[in-house]
This record gives sequence, C-alpha cells and structure tokens, in this order.
Amino acid sequence: MTEPNQATRRERGHRRSVFSGIQPTGVVHIGNYVGAIRHWAGMLDDYDCTFCVVDLHAMTVPYEPQEMPQKVFETFIINIAAGLDPERCCLFVQSHVPQVTELCWMLMTCSSMGELSRMTQFKDKSEKLGGQVSAGLFTYPVLMAADILLYKAEVVPVGEDQTQHLEFAREAARAFNARFGETFPEPEALFSEVPRLMGLDNKQKMSKSLDNHISLLEDRDEIWAKLSTAATDPARVRRADPGTPEICNIFTMHKAFSPPEDIEWSAHGCRTASIGCLDCKRRVTDNMAAELEPVREKYRELAADPGRVREIMAEGAENARQRARTNLAEARRSAGLL
Repeated sequence: MTEPNQATRRERGHRRSVFSGIQPTGVVHIGNYVGAIRHWAGMLDDYDCTFCVVDLHAMTVPYEPQEMPQKVFETFIINIAAGLDPERCCLFVQSHVPQVTELCWMLMTCSSMGELSRMTQFKDKSEKLGGQVSAGLFTYPVLMAADILLYKAEVVPVGEDQTQHLEFAREAARAFNARFGETFPEPEALFSEVPRLMGLDNKQKMSKSLDNHISLLEDRDEIWAKLSTAATDPARVRRADPGTPEICNIFTMHKAFSPPEDIEWSAHGCRTASIGCLDCKRRVTDNMAAELEPVREKYRELAADPGRVREIMAEGAENARQRARTNLAEARRSAGLL
C-alpha cells in the first residue's frame, strides 16, 4: 500500500512534521527565544514536532571540548523551561542519533561543491575565522539537510538567515529523489511573524560573543541594567526630540514582549516625544521580566534534578533513533545499500 502524498495527508487531518535545532551556546538569549523557541512552543499542538540541540553543528568552528557537555546540558534544560514540553514533542541531542551522519554522507554524494560555495553564511564565517576554516563548516548545509530529511520533516521554522540553507535542503531532497527514487519530502519554510531582535547596540544581531545580549535567565534588575544603556533611535538626543519607533530596537522588544496597549503607548510617546527613552525602557523591562520569570523558575527546578533531565534526554534520543533507523533504512534501500 502506497503512502498518501502530503496534500492528501493534510486533507485527512494529518499533523505535519516539523524539525528545527538550536546550537549549544550555553547562554540562550531573548533573540533565540523570540525568534525560535517561543515560536516552536506555539506549534506543539498543531504539528508533529522534533527539536534538537545541534552539538555536531557546533563543532564546525573552534570550541573548548571540556565546555561542550555543560553547554549541551544547559541548552537542553532551557529549551524545556522555555516551553518545549518533552511530553508533546521529541527533544534530543543531535549526536545521540548517529544515523544523521550516515545520511549526511549519502547526501554529500548528491551535492555539488558549487552549491555549497555559494552559501553566504560560509563566506561570512570564513572571513571571521581567517585560516581556521574547516571542511565541516563548508559542508554545514549538508548536515542541516540530513537533520531535516532524516525525520522527513515537511515544515521547518526558520529565520531569514537560514533561508538559503533550507533551500539547499530542498535541493538535496530533490537530488536524492532524482538519483535514487522518491524517498524524502521537500521541506517548506515557516517564518515567524515576530520581528527580529537586534543586539543592545542596535547594530548587530544579538550574540553572547558580542556581549550585546539579554539571557533568558537574567532577572529584572539584570535586564534593566542592560536595557537602561541600550541604543535607541539616534534622533532622540533629548527627551523633547520626537523619534521614529520603527527604527528603534527597544520598540521592537515592545512588540515581542508587551501587550497591544503598551506597544501603542510606546509608539505614540516616541513620535510625540511625550515619553522619554528611559520611560519606554522601564515598561519593556517590566513586561520582559514578567514573561521570563516562569522560564527562570522552571530552569532552576530542572537544574536541581539533573538525573531527571538525563532521563528526558535519553527518552528523546531513543524516540528519535527509532524514527531515524526506519527512515535511514528506506534511504539505504533506495540507494542500493541494503
């Protein structure tokens, strides 16, 4: 009996499969939360969700091996604390499912160096790394494609910076299917409607390495200490100067964390100069701290019981491995390896 196609499955009420991952930085910031994790958590009831901490991807740039286990552990916990309920999704660590590396190799045999050399993220990271560019960084998009295709994801929530990599994953599926027969669905992108948060300098994206971030684990006083000096609309030199909220990163934070009435208050007050930037920052600090307090509380609870976290991690990995074994076996048959 043949499996129904994607359109037929949707008509029958099939929950479409989703995959996405996050690198183990050890410090998950509000940019990660707004742009990814909160979006993922909102998908749990409507999609068949698979999420992972992509530690193999983190190996593509220089790192301290002794720090990796703790970073993976902390990132795993904070994803749960921020809403990824392991009872409602498959959450695991990438390297705990070795099938992904075999599929990565199979996809590499169908991928061209020309396609990979056009990846803008590779060019950007290569410039920053100088002479420390690895072959792994060059083939990063193939591993990302293997992550997605191994679980036959139909939908991938991505930010704008990952659009090119997702298109490569679609190309990888087409190339494999054309060479070996129909095996993988072509994943579709799902973009969040939430605006992208810039770093506190309002110049570069939020990053721990640039020290322009707010961690999900910071309390109200720590958030205020950072926001009080954060960059705003450069036209507002004095309180009486009217501004343009659309170009102010603090206003973008309002749109991410504040209720509609506070967003309107901020926009009107900025344009008319009826409020100062510090007034605006205090309001968004209160709203941000209120939303993140349950995340911090859940994180503290999980961190205090590492044994339970290890159990959740092992259960997620076994769940993922079961699906990975089935789908990899199909790919091996298609490629003539079984």
